Amino acid sequence: MLSQAVVEFGSPLKSIEAPTPEPQGTEVLLKVTNCGVCHSDVHIHDGYFDLGGGNKLQLGNIKLPHTMGHEIEGEVIAMGPDAKGVKIGDRRAAFPWIGCGDCPACLRNEEQYCLKPRNLGCSSNTPGGYASHVMVPHPRYLLDYGNTPASLAAAYMCSGITAFSALKKVGKLGPGDEVMILGCGGVGMMGLQFAKSLFGKGPLAADIDDGRLEAAKKAGAKATYNTTEPGVGKKIMADTSGGVFAIVDFVGSEATFAFANSCVRRGGRIIIVGLFGGAMSMPLPMFPMRALSVMGSFVGSLPETEEMMAIVRAGKVDPIPVQTRPLDQASKTLDDLRAGTITGRVVLTP
Repeated sequence: MLSQAVVEFGSPLKSIEAPTPEPQGTEVLLKVTNCGVCHSDVHIHDGYFDLGGGNKLQLGNIKLPHTMGHEIEGEVIAMGPDAKGVKIGDRRAAFPWIGCGDCPACLRNEEQYCLKPRNLGCSSNTPGGYASHVMVPHPRYLLDYGNTPASLAAAYMCSGITAFSALKKVGKLGPGDEVMILGCGGVGMMGLQFAKSLFGKGPLAADIDDGRLEAAKKAGAKATYNTTEPGVGKKIMADTSGGVFAIVDFVGSEATFAFANSCVRRGGRIIIVGLFGGAMSMPLPMFPMRALSVMGSFVGSLPETEEMMAIVRAGKVDPIPVQTRPLDQASKTLDDLRAGTITGRVVLTP
């Protein structure tokens, strides 16, 4: 099998050839057809997450060389003797957020919170989809995507479920409540589509890039705001009669949190999804005085993913822009993500 692997953090990926693994037990081997490139891959490639104030969370648990890629779609080409529920030739999307199976989080069907994860492409010794083949430990992680375009089905395994799970945390809207998508990249555009499906109306959208805002408007955003414009926070407060009920921050930077905090209403909530980095500081009395909820949302569970894919298969979610590139452009795509020049999602085709 061939892969594009991290051999040194921050350096271009290298092409590596290794024996194609043979599935054992319940394992299923996929021939990778599509693999999305996620901004989380940028952090893994860098080898750290920015914690603000010059502090970094080093990814010491990632052993090199490492094959990234967790938005995977492919063809079943081999199965272990105990693998049931799929057959050779099936095309499936692979749920990557796999846990140990035994801890309290896994027993609650929240494998994405497992402290001993086996996440495809994101955990050490668990290669991902920047490769010709990938091993999936059990058929239950292989999802039927119906008539969804295969490249888009791959993207749903991270950007899709991340957006869906975050929007589910908004809860029920009251009369006049508005939801804002903050950051209209690939995951944010997924969030916009799921917001329309879950709440029956387009959300507000905010970004620093007018091109992305135009794409959000065409995709059904109720209103769009460039966060760099003077007085935009006051305008949003006026447009929403006192502030936005729920702001889902798909960037996760110091600047985006400060912006969200400036235009969320009393009793509202900020849901942080993005991992751009930085730190936040607020006086503790302001939380109860404003009845403000600030929470994080990390990808989503397998049951949530199955719920999401049922909506997708039913055609209730409009597609986001997806462009495909050959596998050998993986490094260039990571650089383009760093530069913020990608609208929608790029999917590699090994």
